[in-house]
Amino acid sequence: MVTGQVRAPSFGTLLRGLRDRCDFQPPGTVATTRRAPGLRREELALLAGVSVDYLVQLEQGRAARPSAPVVAALSRALRLGAEESALLHRAAGLAPATGSVTRVVPDSIERMVTRLRQWPVAVYSADWWLLRWNPAWTALLGDSGALHGRARNVVWFEMTQPDPDVWIDPREDDMFRDAIVGDLRVAYLEHPDDAELADLVTALHEVSPEFAERWTAARPARYRGLRKHVDHPVAGPLVLDGDIFQAPGCDLRMIVYSPAPGTDDADRLARLTAPGAPGERDTAG
Repeated sequence: MVTGQVRAPSFGTLLRGLRDRCDFQPPGTVATTRRAPGLRREELALLAGVSVDYLVQLEQGRAARPSAPVVAALSRALRLGAEESALLHRAAGLAPATGSVTRVVPDSIERMVTRLRQWPVAVYSADWWLLRWNPAWTALLGDSGALHGRARNVVWFEMTQPDPDVWIDPREDDMFRDAIVGDLRVAYLEHPDDAELADLVTALHEVSPEFAERWTAARPARYRGLRKHVDHPVAGPLVLDGDIFQAPGCDLRMIVYSPAPGTDDADRLARLTAPGAPGERDTAG
C-alpha cells in the first residue's frame, strides 16, 4: 500500500483549531455557558485588533497571506507559547520570530495577580502590552477589558487616547511618558526581529507627533517605576508607589501600586478596592 505524505494544516485550519482550543475567559466579559468551546470570532478579532470579516476570510482561506504583525497579534491574543506561535507563523509562510518579546504569562504570575487583591496589579510585556490585571486595577484605573486592539498597549494609549477619567499629576504624567518611551526603545534594541514591536513603533511614528519627538529625544532606559499622585472620581486624592517586579526567566514585568501603610491613602484605596465597592469590578485580565 502506498501512503502519501501528511500535509501540514493550512493557516486558516490551524487558526480555527487554535481558537477552538482556547480555554480562557476573554478579559472584560461575563462568564457564560457556551454552546461551543473556545473563543468566538468576535472576541478574537477584538483582542487581536483585526476586523471580524478579515478573521473570517483568514479562517476560510479567502484572504491574502497575513502579514507578520497580524500573525504576531493573533498569537498574542490566543496566548500561544513559542512553539505554537512558530507553527502559526510557518503556516502563514513566515519565518518564526526569533528573539521575540515574551507575551505568555506563566502560571506563577497568574496566581500572584489573582491573590494580590488589595493592591492594583497588572502584568505587561516588554513592549507595554497589558496582558493581565486584577479587580483592584480596574477599580483604580478603569475597565481595561473595554480596551481592544492597540488601545491595550500603554504607549499607544498614552500617545493617542483622550485624557482618562482619573486625574494624574501633569508633571508625573510627563515623566511617565518619557520613561515608557525610553523603555520601549530598550525593547526595540533587544528584540529587533519582533514584527509586532516593529509595527507598533512604525505606527506610533505615523499617528503621534508627540511620540516621534519623545522617541528621538529619549535615552534608552528601563522603566523603574514612579510615585503617582492621582485624583480618583470615587476615592478622591491618592498617593501611590508604582513598583516594578521582573518575572524570572523572561522580560515580563508586573506593576504594583501601593500606598504607605497607616495613611489616608491606604484607607481610601482599601475602600475603593473592597468587594462590592462602587469602583471594584471583578474583571481580571
